[in-house]
Amino acid sequence: MFSLVTFVAMEKLYFSFIIPVYNRPEEIKELLESFKHLEGDYNYEIVIVEDGSSITSEDIIKSFSAHLSISYFYKENSGPGDSRNFGMRHAKGNYFIILDSDVILPSNYLIEVKKFLSNTYYDCFGGPDAAHPSFSNLQKAINFAMTSFITTGGIRGGKKQVKDFQPRSFNMGLSKKAFLETGGFGKIHPGEDPDLSLRLLKLGFKTTLIENAFVYHKRRISWSKFYKQVNKFGMVRPILNQWHPKSKSLIYWFPAMFTLGFIIAVGLGMFNMLLPLYFYGFYFVMAFILALINSRSLIVAILSLVAILVQFFGYGYGFIRSTFNIVILGKQPENAFPQLFFR
Repeated sequence: MFSLVTFVAMEKLYFSFIIPVYNRPEEIKELLESFKHLEGDYNYEIVIVEDGSSITSEDIIKSFSAHLSISYFYKENSGPGDSRNFGMRHAKGNYFIILDSDVILPSNYLIEVKKFLSNTYYDCFGGPDAAHPSFSNLQKAINFAMTSFITTGGIRGGKKQVKDFQPRSFNMGLSKKAFLETGGFGKIHPGEDPDLSLRLLKLGFKTTLIENAFVYHKRRISWSKFYKQVNKFGMVRPILNQWHPKSKSLIYWFPAMFTLGFIIAVGLGMFNMLLPLYFYGFYFVMAFILALINSRSLIVAILSLVAILVQFFGYGYGFIRSTFNIVILGKQPENAFPQLFFR
């Protein structure tokens, strides 16, 4: 039962928003504009860490300083994980909310976070992401591919998978106590967020999903950038499985199996063996219908099919390549994939 002592402690929560940024001043401008429209009478601060940018956000941040409590730091480039740690070390709050620079907050975001934590306290939470109506068709299609239950969004966990949820750092909460005991994010990127989540669980901290605390997430704005991102996600997962053996699951093989199966199905189709292609055809029809219902746009639904292919092929190839190098050849992750680690 929720005690009066816990309630009093919750009333003393002071939030620090931690936002690393690298050469994206226009994104920071949109994000800070959304802060101005947050509902609820809550005290909070915003800590922005410029990670060695050549195009800084300093002037834009100054234009918001009269309306928002912002601390701005510039440091040499060391990656988003280390920049978040830097921000948390310099923050005044006792509970950190970590955001990517390419998100926009809905007006009720902080209300939902405070309401949830006041009823059921967790030292770490994650929130979902959604596509804002103003986003481009490409951004909406990529968002569908990344969040739908029939794609890798299902791997990340949905509404029913709230216990031991692995938050992503575009929308993640972390108590100061949890930060101090774990040391924060590691040097790997991407993958620093599930790595932190898994280390938290080992230490006995609980993580959860706050379903209503969503953000609008722009993600990548070109096919090449999207492929590069999901390819890295695929390469990272076998590394995390090696570091955290209890996190291994057959479900992480799904994109790789999908990719290999699709190639085999096309090959068999050339010999008039069409049944496997019918299976993939059924899957893409279902995905198209779901994307159409979700977006109410024919163009977005068509682009969503392309996004799913890019996502599965990129993630699947990265996963297979990483598994071969780390598991079969026995290479050290830092030596096999130095591009995934900040020194």
